Formats: sequence, C-alpha cells, structure tokens
Amino acid sequence: MIIDRTSGTTRRLGYPAAAGVFAVGMAGTTLPTPLYGLYRAQLGFSELIVTVVFAVYALGVITVLLLAGNVSDEVGRRPVLLCALALSAASALCFVFEGGLPMLLLGRVLSGFAAGLFSGAATAAVLELARPGQEAHAGFAATAANMGGLGCGPLLSGLLAQYAPWPLVLPFLVHLLLVAGAAGVTWFLPETVGAPHRLHRLRPQGLRLPPEVRGVFTPSAVAAFAGFALLGLFTAVAPSFVAETLGDHNLAVAGLIVFTVFLGSTAGQSLTQRIGVRRALPGGCLVLVVGLLLVATSLAVTSLPLLVVGAVCGGVGQGLAFRAGLTAVGHAAPPAHRGGTISAFFLVAYLGISLPVVGVGALTLVLGLRGAGLTFAACLIVLAVAVGLYVLRYPPAEEN
Repeated sequence: MIIDRTSGTTRRLGYPAAAGVFAVGMAGTTLPTPLYGLYRAQLGFSELIVTVVFAVYALGVITVLLLAGNVSDEVGRRPVLLCALALSAASALCFVFEGGLPMLLLGRVLSGFAAGLFSGAATAAVLELARPGQEAHAGFAATAANMGGLGCGPLLSGLLAQYAPWPLVLPFLVHLLLVAGAAGVTWFLPETVGAPHRLHRLRPQGLRLPPEVRGVFTPSAVAAFAGFALLGLFTAVAPSFVAETLGDHNLAVAGLIVFTVFLGSTAGQSLTQRIGVRRALPGGCLVLVVGLLLVATSLAVTSLPLLVVGAVCGGVGQGLAFRAGLTAVGHAAPPAHRGGTISAFFLVAYLGISLPVVGVGALTLVLGLRGAGLTFAACLIVLAVAVGLYVLRYPPAEEN
C-alpha cells in the first residue's frame, strides 16, 4: 500500500530530493574508475585483477538484489535508503584506509551492496513521490539520477586525482561529505510504503514476477542487459584503454570519457518519452550498435575523438532502451511488488555489466587491451542486433 502523495510534507520534499539521494549513492560506486591505474602501479596487479575487482562489485549488487531486492516493499523505502547510504560510507572508508588488494575488494563489495539496495528502493521512492501528472518527470528523474550519478563519480574522482592533492584519498573524503548530506535529506523524506513492518529474515526472492509484469519484463530486461554490458566496458577498463592504447595518461580525461557514456545515456533517456517505449527499445539497440562500431574503429585506428563519439552514441542507445524498459516495468508492476520487480530488472542488467567485463579482462592476457576491446565490441554488436530484432518482434505489451 502506498501513502497519499499529495500531502504537504510530500510537496515540500518530493521526488527531486529522492533523485538527488539516488545520484549521490550511485556516484560512489564509480569513484574508483579513473584510479585503477594508480592502484595497479601501487599494488602491482594486472588488468585481469582490475576487472575482477569490478566484478566483485557487480557480485555484491546481484547478491543484494537476490536476497533483499523486495525488502523496501516490506520495511519501507526510507530505512533501506539509509542503510544503503551507510554501506556507501563504509565503502568510502575502505578506500580512504586502503592497505592492499583485500581492502579494495571489501570496498567494492560494500559498494555493490549499496548499489543493490539503491536500485530498487530509490527508483521506487522517486516514482512514488511524484504527484499526479508528474509521473513522466519522475520516471526520467529516476533513470537520470541512476546514470547521472554513475557518470559523475569518475568525473569527480578524475578531476580531484589529477589536479588536487591525495589522489587516492580526497575523492572518497568528498564523497563521505556528500553521503552525510544525502542522509540528512533521506531522514526527512516521506515514507511511501503505507504499512511498513519489521523484516524477520531474508530469503532469496529469485525472479518471481507478478503476472501483470511478465509480458513487459523479458524484452525490457534483455535490452537492459545489452546496454549495461557497454557501460561495464567503459566503467571497468576504459581508463586503461585511454592510457595504454590511446596514450593519454591524464586522469581527468579518463574520468571525462567515462562520464560521456553516462551523459549520452541521460540524453537518450530524455528522448524516450517522446519516442515511446515500443520504438525506443529497438531504436536504442540500433543506436547502441552504431556506438559500438565507432568504439571498435577508435581502437583499431587509435583515435581518441572517435572513442568519445562512440561513447556518447552508445550511451544514447543504452539510455533509450534502459528508460523504455524501466518505465514499462515500473508502470506495469503493482505497488505492493514494485520494489522487488524493479530489483529483478536491475538484476538482469547487472549480469550484463559484470560477466562480459571479466571476459574482457581475461582476453587482455592473450590479446592485449586493443584485441580484447575489439573482440568485446564484436560480440556485443551481435548481441545488440539480436536483442533489437527480438524487441521488434516481441515489443512491450503497453506503451508509456
């Protein structure tokens, strides 16, 4: 049951505040992205270990989505958001006091736990805090906060690491301040679950979906898988591509390039509502293919401008498909199961952001960064084409 969204408290502190909390939380999950080269130099590990560190984060996300993806439907959105912020702060402290690979792994696991909680609870909170007539704006705010936060993390840490002191500490101290502010905002957010109760035990929820969602979920989630695979490539190994393959060692540039793919995603999301879900899903896959072709070409001819254009184009395609899918799934889900349904959607997406990237890391040991990147791009192009054809034949049951 959802509370009345038109109360005075909700009007004073509504979905934009929840979206801001969401963005701060997600920014913390990508803060280490431009810093992996510094950690490699300091600790002496390989590109494969970088992707393993990244995959440990995704494993944390998937674990939480499986065990607690629907917990905010029972205990309320606000307690789950506060718990996610606490985990985000603990992750930042692991990096502040980093003393080797185990602390990096622990920090990434905790960050993954936080992201898993944010994915379902924050998205549901943003959607539910919207007043009548604001649903479309809230849907964009939720997905933009997710992707925008992910993009701002590497931009912030890249700038601080390149131009400020303490490159491996200051980004996380700044994020701790942002988390403290976000916790204060969360404390005053209205609770949108009408009858929250104490959770007695966690149990794996799997991918059990309400009957109302099943016709929408499959094409939406498969498209999200393909788009998140591209995001995984840029988040995990793009800085190494920039430094070792393209020869640019500026950490701010590395952070900016990762930011561009998420900026493209946000731009794609802004177009989804006017295009419509049925066209945005296959159209997003097509644009994603074009972006992947540009990324592959940039690696083949060693061109930084082409990599940036490919990142933006691929991000636009991912954003189109991602928001279309999330909108369709979120609107089809009944309120009592919305958090769990959205978490199941993100579970499939995070399988896309983790499994292929580890494969890229393994390929670097045999083919090098350029060869691994080209192989990954070719495989993802095939997948995106297949997904596009699938959603053309089996579009979502409803257009939003």
